[in-house]
Amino acid sequence: MMSKMKIRSADIRQFALMTIIVVILAMLSYYVVNYPQDKIVERFISYERILRATKEHIYIVAISSVLSIFTAVPLGILITRTNFKKFANKVLGVVNIGQTIPSLAIVALFVGVFGIGAKTAILALWIYSLLPILRNTMVGILNLDESVLEAARGMGMTPFRILNKIELPLAMPIILAGIRTAITINIGTAVLAAFVGGGGLGDLIISGNNINRWQIRVLGASFPALLAIFVDTMFAFIEEKTAV
Repeated sequence: MMSKMKIRSADIRQFALMTIIVVILAMLSYYVVNYPQDKIVERFISYERILRATKEHIYIVAISSVLSIFTAVPLGILITRTNFKKFANKVLGVVNIGQTIPSLAIVALFVGVFGIGAKTAILALWIYSLLPILRNTMVGILNLDESVLEAARGMGMTPFRILNKIELPLAMPIILAGIRTAITINIGTAVLAAFVGGGGLGDLIISGNNINRWQIRVLGASFPALLAIFVDTMFAFIEEKTAV
């Protein structure tokens, strides 16, 4: 009974935090749109523009994150198999290169190949967010209790069934932690999409700097930060629910 009370209390705190973030975003948008500092801000900012920039930002983050998940999770599973473990360090080394290169440099490199636009930002963020998911997938599977796996083999379970019914469910909280880290990083890094014509909330930051209006700069900077906190809290809730 006590543990259930603690879980409910934690859930309430998480939902309260997410609600507060949504309220802050709404109030900030209302303040800038309805109380602009001057005529320039009044002409520049509207609810439609804020919504469009937010949608573009979420689109870039969502597509790049889905690509990372569907690349890194299967790859992480593959290099934990007996026949492929010898390649694990080499694969991690290659993926780690994408994480060590500064994010702006990755975006700039992709511009030379794919030109400007959202596609360039998405591919750059895909490369940049592979490592946390890949590493956590490997760690989650390789750190499982060997006695549990031996018991499953003793029961005659096939390798695929062991993976599907035992390894992945037990490793899921750690895998989700990697996905949580990758998406949170992507939300902040996606601001750079504006530098290559990809749109998103970075447009507000650049525009605010160009016309020297603090309201637009604050709006553009606050939205990605608060969105990152919102998503991080949401994934923390999901991790708790998937813990075995």
